[in-house]
Amino acid sequence: MPAPALAQAYQCAVPRSIAPVGPQAPDGPVRKVAVAGYTLAASWSPDYCKMSGETDSMQCSRRNGRFGFVLHGLWPEAGKGPAPQWCATRPLPSPDLLRRHLCMTPSARLLAHEWAKHGSCMTKRPETYFKVSAILWRSIRWPDADRLSREDDLTVGDLRRAFLAGNPDWTADQVGVDVSRGGWLRAIELCYGKDFMPRACDRRQWGPADSAPLKIWRGL
Repeated sequence: MPAPALAQAYQCAVPRSIAPVGPQAPDGPVRKVAVAGYTLAASWSPDYCKMSGETDSMQCSRRNGRFGFVLHGLWPEAGKGPAPQWCATRPLPSPDLLRRHLCMTPSARLLAHEWAKHGSCMTKRPETYFKVSAILWRSIRWPDADRLSREDDLTVGDLRRAFLAGNPDWTADQVGVDVSRGGWLRAIELCYGKDFMPRACDRRQWGPADSAPLKIWRGL
């Protein structure tokens, strides 16, 4: 069995079994367009749990461990215009396949959603989508955002520099940052070309300038 991919998961305990997840209802139109690149989106879990109010989920309950950055998803991007999405809702990923990736993305429903909305536009098999996602995920050293949150006058540039310190093959223009209207960290979004090599983000993906103030919810 392949080794599980881990998020910044502290004592992650995977359930012995999970229930099947049914077909995902599309939240937008089918869009089958050529893939020109990819985004690897890593959510900051403490902020998600604060904003969602979830207390019983694997991600937020702390019964299955504590999570820092977790994989939201691997998203194909178009060369111009809206990204491809909802190319197919089947085949469904098996419970065993979803379970193997719960320490990377601690929500079986989110894993199934990401496959149907994004992965189905990249490959015909959910196994391939999650394999590629896990390879990219394992290749990254995620910064210690909990430690950064304790610094005075923190900026988006401080977070990007912390990321680059652990990933010297990357450059700042390839590291997107997503923040809320209030300036709270929501996610790091990494930009890849069609060859899965890092590439410069466009303005939408890159997010705030390095000088923008940044706040990070602790919660670990």
